[in-house]
Formats: sequence, C-alpha cells, structure tokens
Amino acid sequence: MTSLPVNSAAPGGKRERTKQANRAAILDAARDVFAELGYGAASIRDIVRRTDLATGTFYNYFPDKESVLVALLDATAGEARERVRAARRGGTTLNAFVRDGFRAYTSELLSRNAGTIRALFDEPSLVAGVEELAEDLQAGIAAGLIPDHDVEYMAASMVGAAFEIGARMLEGQEPDPERATEFISSLFIAGLRAAGS
Repeated sequence: MTSLPVNSAAPGGKRERTKQANRAAILDAARDVFAELGYGAASIRDIVRRTDLATGTFYNYFPDKESVLVALLDATAGEARERVRAARRGGTTLNAFVRDGFRAYTSELLSRNAGTIRALFDEPSLVAGVEELAEDLQAGIAAGLIPDHDVEYMAASMVGAAFEIGARMLEGQEPDPERATEFISSLFIAGLRAAGS
C-alpha cells in the first residue's frame, strides 16, 4: 500500500503554518517599529530588520507599508471597539455613558500614528466604530439616558472630537488620557443637556 503525499498547502500543513508565522512576524515587527519610530519615519527595511525574513518575503505578504498598518488596525480595532462599546453600554447615566466611552477610547484606540490613522479614517474597521456608537446612542435615547437628537450627527461629532483631542494629547510630552477624557466628556454632557432643554 502506497501512502498519499501530504498536502503542504492544506489548512494545517507546514506551508500554511509557515505563511501564518511569516505574516505574524511582519505584523509584530511593524507594531514595534511603528510604536518606536512612528509610522511616517518607519520604513519597510526597518520592519524587515526586526524579523528573520528576507526583504522579498515581505512583499509576498504586503505590497507596501500602508497595507501593514491597515492589517494591524484590522487586527486590533475590533477588540478595542468591543471594549469601548462595553464601557458605553455599562453606563447607567448620561455622564457614565459619555465618560466611560471616552475613557475607553483614549486608552484603547489611540497610538503615536494619529496622522496616518486620520488619513485611513474611511477604513471599514474605523467606520464600524462610528456606526456602533450611533447604535449605542439610539439605545441610550430609547432607555432615557440621552436626550433625543440626531444620532448620526452625535456619533460623527463625538468620534471626530475624540480623535482630534486624542491626537493632540499624544503630541504632548506627557499624554494625560484622564484629562482628555474629562474635557471631552464635560463638553458633550453639557452640550447634550443644553440641547435637550
């Protein structure tokens, strides 16, 4: 009886495991390089140097540096959005809904690469966060926690303001997420209460 050749491209095969390991090595290296140097200053060569891979191998997985950043955002954005959403949903008052959501945002979603993330703001993983906020705002209105306003405008303004304040926070010498959270929360809580009167 002859044995059949093992398909190395099968989901659990050696080739597939190698491909997954190479991609993970590139993403891990890119995360470190982007955090250390910032996205703008980082090069593909900097990323490859942090791996045991050849430069040509990088291009088997990613066409350019931006595609690596997008893959990193996709990999982390869903988990971070869930934590932000859980913080909002745990709020039983307008103050808690707004403050807890912004606090989770400033601690989970921001990085030193704010300019690049701003340029990629139409990526699906980031757009989904705005849509989820709109859903949560609608649920907050239905529960009587939040005054009834246009949820699309509220979501867009809250995400835009949080992003810009977070980016400004990161430009400082000593980022202070709590100060940023308190400022933006106070701004939106007061605004929502005034508009609801």
